[in-house]
Amino acid sequence: MKLNITAFALTAGLLWGGAVFLVALANLVWAGYGDAFLELAASLYPGYQPGGFGAAVVAGLYGLVDGAIGGAVFAWLYNLIAARRPAA
Repeated sequence: MKLNITAFALTAGLLWGGAVFLVALANLVWAGYGDAFLELAASLYPGYQPGGFGAAVVAGLYGLVDGAIGGAVFAWLYNLIAARRPAA
């Protein structure tokens, strides 16, 4: 089976970006929620600092791009390894 790299990248990007965005929004509603996760995101994504709706959007966009790149690399690597392995 071969993975569609574009579809997998888009799916991973939407899932990861959505998760980061939702945690950032939840942090606005419930102070302290996901603080450790958002501080980790701030250390990975340049220019992002937790706090405010705009920051949540920025975090979501960073997550979208990050997840899409990670998903594309994963699908490409999967296809590469699956092509070299004989069928069971």
